[in-house]
Amino acid sequence: MSLSCLPEGLSASPPQFHPELRGLLARVASYDAKADPALIDDAYGVAEQAHAAQKRDNGEPYITHPLAVANILAGYKLDAASIITALLHDTVEDTSVSLADLQKRFGPEIAGLVDGVTKLTRLELQSDRTKQAENFRKLVLAMSKDIRVLIVKLADRLHNMRTIGAISAAHKRQRIARETMEIYAPLAERIGMEAVKTELQTRSFAEIDPEAYETIQARLNFLRGQGADVIEEVRRELTNVCQEAGVSVVEIAGREKSPYSIWQKMQRRNVAFEQLSDIMAFRIIVPSRADCYVALGAIHAAYPVIAGRFKDYISTPKTNGYQSLHTGVTLRQPRNQKIEIQIRTPEMQAVAEAGVAAHWLYKQSDASAGDVQKFRWVQDLLEILENSAPDEFLENTKLELYQDQVFCFTPKGQLIQLPRGATSVDFAYAVHSQIGDTCVGARINGRLMPLRYELQNGDQVEILTARGGTPSPAWERFVTTGKARARIRRFLAQQMRDAHRDAGKSILAKAFRQEGVDGSEKVLEPVLKALKQASVDDLYVAVATGIIGAKDVINAAYPELRAPRAPRMLPAFMGGALTARSPRSSGAKADYGMPITGIVAGMDVHYAGCCHPLPGDKIVGIVTTGKGVTVHAKDCATLETFAATPERFIDIDWDTASIAKMDPKTQKFTGRISVIANNGPNALASLTNAVAKQDGAIANLKVVNRQQDFFETLVDVEVRDARHLNQVIAGLRGTSGIAQVERERA
Repeated sequence: MSLSCLPEGLSASPPQFHPELRGLLARVASYDAKADPALIDDAYGVAEQAHAAQKRDNGEPYITHPLAVANILAGYKLDAASIITALLHDTVEDTSVSLADLQKRFGPEIAGLVDGVTKLTRLELQSDRTKQAENFRKLVLAMSKDIRVLIVKLADRLHNMRTIGAISAAHKRQRIARETMEIYAPLAERIGMEAVKTELQTRSFAEIDPEAYETIQARLNFLRGQGADVIEEVRRELTNVCQEAGVSVVEIAGREKSPYSIWQKMQRRNVAFEQLSDIMAFRIIVPSRADCYVALGAIHAAYPVIAGRFKDYISTPKTNGYQSLHTGVTLRQPRNQKIEIQIRTPEMQAVAEAGVAAHWLYKQSDASAGDVQKFRWVQDLLEILENSAPDEFLENTKLELYQDQVFCFTPKGQLIQLPRGATSVDFAYAVHSQIGDTCVGARINGRLMPLRYELQNGDQVEILTARGGTPSPAWERFVTTGKARARIRRFLAQQMRDAHRDAGKSILAKAFRQEGVDGSEKVLEPVLKALKQASVDDLYVAVATGIIGAKDVINAAYPELRAPRAPRMLPAFMGGALTARSPRSSGAKADYGMPITGIVAGMDVHYAGCCHPLPGDKIVGIVTTGKGVTVHAKDCATLETFAATPERFIDIDWDTASIAKMDPKTQKFTGRISVIANNGPNALASLTNAVAKQDGAIANLKVVNRQQDFFETLVDVEVRDARHLNQVIAGLRGTSGIAQVERERA
């Protein structure tokens, strides 16, 4: 449908606005006197006619969706261009309206925004992650040019989540909820739209794990009935404390934490709901920045402070501009209840709720693509985009989005914000990619520490570099930021390609020599098209990796040497007996007695030394001719090397019934852990005693790195299953002198 075909009344200034727009136009006019209501009405008319034949899943006319998105944006006081974009955002994707039509009618700015927001493909999170990665790739590029693209997209997703119950297919609701939780909620947090993030998480959580959501909601409802007046009593108490300190309070509001944030805390601390004591949070709004600190001092003087809960985001704001003081205190007797308190000014509150939308970046005459440069994380996403393969991009960007942060400093005092769990290598790449590539060591607070050491709030980090230094393959196992992982993988992929190129070149040279013919690049270049290779280097790599045989290259270059070959007989088990659909037999046992289902009886079974799978881990089998089946954990990094040969994967699982019948005294499986400990005289004794206290037995111990202040060791521990190994790890983490413990996966 061309816009020129629309009714004449929608082409210029309509004599009367659509009645459905009255509320929206009034809201926009209340904060933006420059907004053109006729243009907004025109956009609504275009969208209404374009979507006239379409219905939503709940049976409503489709136009109700873009109108709802526009109203959400008006609530955040977005400019008229964003409101118009919201009304038109689905026209290019879902109707015959073209981008050229919109540009002619509404101008290049709005057409560009619609193009950025348009959903380019129907995403299938489970079945086609490459499509999703490509769509997110385009979203990153679009929002790097104009952050409004992301804000409109978030409003679009928010309304879709509010109406997700109308979708009858449960698997579709789950897919949308997972995508929302993994991508859009973290993006909302990154631009400071806290209210949007919380609602997206809550609605997604209700779809992804309805049982857990309902359980937490029921418990909250019970507590709400038990102490309906608690929030009001605490609010009055905090008001009195502030007023006695001479602080004029603008507002004090109490609230329960969201079900998803409670669930996260339960998972992080590994505790039941009943063990959580700080499910209530109070926000204190005071007139000025100075009043924030006065109020903080008064509260700390009035209540016992919970250690480790104080955070000053006023002096060191988050990357999204968020500022506030956070602390945790215990209420006076008889309540003795722990609460979280946030203290901020009205301006800080506006940013906390609306994030970047509160700054009106897009309304200023000098605000254009350059404004987004201040968002460092957007630039990090662009760098990941440059360094990642398409199938890795989504994974790496997810790593970059999750932001439970730690704040560290360079020796010169520069603040570097990283996700919790980040290491010195992540820090090095955050400072500069070149520093990360050439990193060889790190001093944390003046002490030499391993590169895998997890950074803590306030650490001063000095990165040691060396000329010619290169990323280590081991780094990929412990880095947490997407930027670091993308750079490391890019380097390793290039390194592997170079090795394959050299190996393939050598293989072909030898094969041509044995045939007594010329094998130079002049001979190879004419046959590249027939062999479906883009370059000679690609051909070398294909030969080295077994995709193309050397004989096939010779036959393509010298057809006269081609000779008939007898058909090659495949081993019986390669003909399909070991696929996911093969008959299962639980008779196959592992080399140390682990029963496995899904393997044909009589096959050799070996357990991968790279990931040390244990009962409780999700596992997969890899078939190797002449060696049988190797069992890997499903999250083993080594599996990536078999991605090009999916026929080698088989579906296997633990035979839990057989394991349950085993004698607990003889049920011993080996797991591997990495331990970093202080280099003291009793360090090894403390380590072994801690393992023994958890009923584990050390089968092997190897010190892999020893320095003056610490040593790093790999420990093979005999345990019953993965849960038992986690108990051993927890016991070690609570032992004095042990700095870090983690399961070794490679």
